[in-house]
Amino acid sequence: MIGAQVMTACPRRRGPQTIGDNLNVPEADSATAQQPPAPAEAHRMTAQERRTSASLASIYALRMLGLFLVLPVFALEARHYPGGDDPALVGLAMGLYGLTQAVLQIPFGMASDRFGRKPVIVAGLLLFAVGSFAAAMADTIWWLMAGRALQGAGAVSAAVSALLADQTRDVVRTKAMALIGISISLMFGLSLVLAPPLAALIGLGGLFAATGALALGGVAVMVWGVPPEPPNQPGGRPSARLAVVLAMPDLRRIDGAVFVLNTVQMAMWVAVPVLLVQAGLDKEHHWQVYLPALIGSFGVLGGVFALERRGHLRSAYLGAIALLVAVQLGLWASAALGGAAAGLWPLAVLLLLFFCAFNVLETALPSITSRLVTRELRGTALGVYNMLQSLGLFCGGLLGGLLVRWSGAPALFLACAALAVLWLWTSWRLRVPQQGSAAEQEQTLVVPAA
Repeated sequence: MIGAQVMTACPRRRGPQTIGDNLNVPEADSATAQQPPAPAEAHRMTAQERRTSASLASIYALRMLGLFLVLPVFALEARHYPGGDDPALVGLAMGLYGLTQAVLQIPFGMASDRFGRKPVIVAGLLLFAVGSFAAAMADTIWWLMAGRALQGAGAVSAAVSALLADQTRDVVRTKAMALIGISISLMFGLSLVLAPPLAALIGLGGLFAATGALALGGVAVMVWGVPPEPPNQPGGRPSARLAVVLAMPDLRRIDGAVFVLNTVQMAMWVAVPVLLVQAGLDKEHHWQVYLPALIGSFGVLGGVFALERRGHLRSAYLGAIALLVAVQLGLWASAALGGAAAGLWPLAVLLLLFFCAFNVLETALPSITSRLVTRELRGTALGVYNMLQSLGLFCGGLLGGLLVRWSGAPALFLACAALAVLWLWTSWRLRVPQQGSAAEQEQTLVVPAA
């Protein structure tokens, strides 16, 4: 156990506590405790919170639009490169981005705790831009792989989420995280429409160059658009901060949750396009199902905000997991019947419900993570979170491909449903702070100084 001490200003607890004492609270009580909702005006964003949320959402949007523009056409366009006729190399080139992201999320998050969020984010965006321009100039599949790896090395997701958490109050943080989630979803939908004609016009190299330019636009927004961050207060040795984060049971539950969510969502897309084709929809027209389902799912977020104002974010979170289980079972039934027999409309409804659950979970998870730790630990905690998110994407693609090859699509969806049931079970005792993070309740966590 780390020999650090926690001093608390809570009047019911006096004197110093060890970190172990602070963490080993009775979880059964904390999971069910509900705090009274704050006044209605407290749930309105201040001008600075709106500016912070909009500017950071735009950085995410610029970066993700560049990434998403490449994905729909990458496998086809990579065939024009020497070595691009090898599916394994093409798959590796696509996956290297996620692998380097996973490896570097924790170091970037810990660096943001120690040196400040904005310098780390600017450095990561510049590294992402360098990787994009390297991929644009690639003339073989191997140089394309190097560019993709450099892109992934700009692992700034944890630092951006931590900066957003630093500059927003708990009572509006889910709303702020939702703005980022909506911006990413909109960029995904936009890329489905723009990627094919742009690839025909400027090629894969041109798309990578555009990605680099968008990343540089993100740097400009970070430097001139994002409000100044609070003074940096390093929280001790990086290894000590990481040990504290890994020792927290609720954070472990959240980290496992984001891994399962991204494993399931990546695995199911191995089989969903095939079901749509079987149902009679050509692959060139799949966006006609994806885009309306994606946009329609945004409506559920208003209900989540209302539940959060009433102190029921945990209920919304558990309900979204249960909905994900139901969707996977519905897709299992569709795959067992065959896409043609199941019909296109049931598949479209299931995809709408999936995006509803996914948007709620993608919004709630980082918000809950940021509430469970003080500012000095947020970068590290979100680094672990984003590492497991990236690993989930990698494992989901691998799991989906293997299960479809060995057992077929019905087995894939049953496995996804089983993972979601396990997730629901492990989340039942999750503590979700409703109002006021540890920092806002005047608790200070001290870890050993370097």
